[in-house]
Amino acid sequence: MRLLRLKVEQLRRFRQPVEIRDLDPGINLFTGPNESGKSTLVRAIRAAFFERYKSSSVEDLQPWGDSAAAPTVELEFESQGKRWKLVKSFLKRKRCDVSVDGVGFSGEEAEDKLADLLGFEFPGRGASRPEHWGIPGLLWIEQGAGQEIHKPVEHAGSHLKSVLGASLGEVTSTAGDELIARITRERARLLTATGRPTGDFAAALEAHERLAREHADLQGRIRQYRQQVDRLGQLREEQARDESERIWEVYRQQARAADLRLAEVVSWQREQERDQQALQACQAGMRTSLDLLGRFEAQRKDLHRRAADRQAAEQALAAQDARRPAVERVLGDARKAFEAARATVRLAREHQQRKDLVRELAQVDGELAGLDQALARARELHERWLRQRALRQSLQVDAKALKRLRKVEEELARLAIRQEAVATRLQFDLHEAGALTLGGEPLSGRGERLLLEPTEILVAQLGSLRILPGGDDIADLVRTRQGLADERASLLSALGADSLAAADARHEQCRELDESIKRDASVLESLAPEGLEALAGRKQLTQARREDLGKRIGALPEPQEDSLSVSRAEAQLDAAEVSLKAAEADEAGFRSALLLATQALESARAEWSRLDGELQGADRKAREKQAEDQLLELRAGENRLDQALRERQKQIDQANPGVLRQDVERFTRSADAAEKAAEQRRLELERLRASLEALGAEGLEERSAELDVELARAARRSDELTRRARALDLLLVRLTDHRLQLTRQLQAPLQRHLNRYLQLLFPEASLSVDEALVPEILVRQGHGGEERGRFAELSFGAREQMGLISRLAYADLLREAGRPTLVILDDALVHSDVERLGNMKRVLFDAADRHQILLFSCHPDSWRDLGVVPRDVAALGG
Repeated sequence: MRLLRLKVEQLRRFRQPVEIRDLDPGINLFTGPNESGKSTLVRAIRAAFFERYKSSSVEDLQPWGDSAAAPTVELEFESQGKRWKLVKSFLKRKRCDVSVDGVGFSGEEAEDKLADLLGFEFPGRGASRPEHWGIPGLLWIEQGAGQEIHKPVEHAGSHLKSVLGASLGEVTSTAGDELIARITRERARLLTATGRPTGDFAAALEAHERLAREHADLQGRIRQYRQQVDRLGQLREEQARDESERIWEVYRQQARAADLRLAEVVSWQREQERDQQALQACQAGMRTSLDLLGRFEAQRKDLHRRAADRQAAEQALAAQDARRPAVERVLGDARKAFEAARATVRLAREHQQRKDLVRELAQVDGELAGLDQALARARELHERWLRQRALRQSLQVDAKALKRLRKVEEELARLAIRQEAVATRLQFDLHEAGALTLGGEPLSGRGERLLLEPTEILVAQLGSLRILPGGDDIADLVRTRQGLADERASLLSALGADSLAAADARHEQCRELDESIKRDASVLESLAPEGLEALAGRKQLTQARREDLGKRIGALPEPQEDSLSVSRAEAQLDAAEVSLKAAEADEAGFRSALLLATQALESARAEWSRLDGELQGADRKAREKQAEDQLLELRAGENRLDQALRERQKQIDQANPGVLRQDVERFTRSADAAEKAAEQRRLELERLRASLEALGAEGLEERSAELDVELARAARRSDELTRRARALDLLLVRLTDHRLQLTRQLQAPLQRHLNRYLQLLFPEASLSVDEALVPEILVRQGHGGEERGRFAELSFGAREQMGLISRLAYADLLREAGRPTLVILDDALVHSDVERLGNMKRVLFDAADRHQILLFSCHPDSWRDLGVVPRDVAALGG
């Protein structure tokens, strides 16, 4: 199927007729911004085919606010070698006409013929819905619905299956499927859909498991009874041994002996701690005495160092005093050089200023000459502009009157032609002059006259003829022409001309004057934008500026031949300034060094005097002697305490108090544990006696024999139902696989077309379809190997791409069956990335060899490399 022409009128935003012709048999790209009319065109095509022309549920087709509109769609297309034309109007002018190679059909007959051709149905009442759209609903993708494929395939399912050559319904209605249904029912009595037991089978398995659990529990109780009998004998032997040995009392005696020994060792440790504290106090006193003696010795050494520092400070101060004359001389020379360089720079700047003023004076002279010329030219233009305006005022032409005069002349010319056509023609050929007189005019020779009003002809010597032109038109023409002639005379008088040509010439002269006035005004504006007075004032200001420059030049000295330039003078000043700063820095450094040397000498003298006074003090030697004696006494005490600590520590180490503590704890815990174990054995012995008495009364062996019989019977029933369930399940799988093979044979043509497009997007990938011909599982190669994903689990963009590929495969299938195909994509693939979109363009370009595709998009830049010229929808309604 190839759409050739589309025309819409009074439909949504297209109030005026809009027609699209010369549609390409391949891809047709329509672009435009949102609300430019793309979806309106798609809606128009859908309405033309899907909506009943009598339907009242299509108010959405009307332009907004226009309830009197009659939306109309015209379509021309080729299908099956024939040319079709469809014209359908809704609401106010309800009609539907279809012609096929010139043979016409109307009304519901025409609509049914379209439905049979394309494969869709009409609703019983109301607006058309997706479930009615059939094949077009599958191939015409609405905006935002590209990822939805299940419902469109379901609605077109019967048409697709008929194209496959055999209906799946025929396969599923055979006797084999009746057998599958029967086996499924039988299997459902034993197994659920997921293979879990149910009904009698589940009850049998549950009974067998319950008896098996009961049997296992009984056997456990029998084993427990036997184990308890053995345990009872063992406990009696252990209890007799405990009563004879009473080992816990021995452990308590050993714990008390270890505790007495530990108390003695603890008293030694306390004495050790007291002597240790005395030793630490003795050592602290020794450190204090040593620190005091050390400070005394350090003060003596510091006095010698301070004497050396004082001598060095005296020498440094003398050296700084020797530098004073040289530093002051260098600073004076640098200051003189700087003042000389500054005077030179001042003179160089005055010379440069004089040169700049002379150059500026030359520029002012040039500007003054230009202002003289501009002022003279402006005055000349101004006078001419005034003259032209006065002339233009005298030649004023009313443009409306001139326009009306032209129309009157045209009307008179047309009336003259009409008069000539309807007037009575009087043709004459006279041999004698003066024989006839027409309205007082003698006629002679050969000629012709047009008679528009009653006229009398005098015939010499015979009488007269009165000619009355027939019809009211002639009289009307005469009156109209006379009225126009009067209006022409009035217009010419108002325009001050005697003819239309003269009026046009006067109007042309006015136009030329207007252009000349405009040109002169433009030039005058460029010469004197602020007016002639402002231009003259500017000239006066420039003259005053020239006089001021002359005075300033006269006040400045003229430059000499050996004068330095400003840059060189400033360079010399910069060098002199650098030298001056260096000399000032040296002088400041000298003064700082001299001050520091003086301060250092004073500080050294003060420190030496302070230390010498301390060393010469009266109590200094007595304090030093006392510190030495105290040190000797403390050292003797340290030796005595150290000896006592070592001997006592030896006794403590030999006694090993840590082991004694562990022995006390170990023997105590052992006694407690032995006594507790004896008590636990006694209690366990009593519990076992009571338990064995109870178990002996239950008859465990008799119950075990009865349970063996019941368990065997339940096992036979469970095995029987298990074999039956497995047999039914296996038979159902075999029959289902056989039907699946038949289904795959029917799906093979569609699968071939799917794989063709899929390879352009995902090489080596495959997309399977289910029994309803709906895409099911996508298998492709990923970074980690093969990836499998159900259609519903794919991303939004991937589902949109797979949906479009599937629709193109359905279109190929329909084309092979000789069915019409037209693919419409309204803003499709908007969720594809750049790489995927590029591959999908290959898919569309390949499909365009076999199908006509109408692609509508608000993203024209995304489709520039599609190989087609886009059509701007926004320009259609313009």
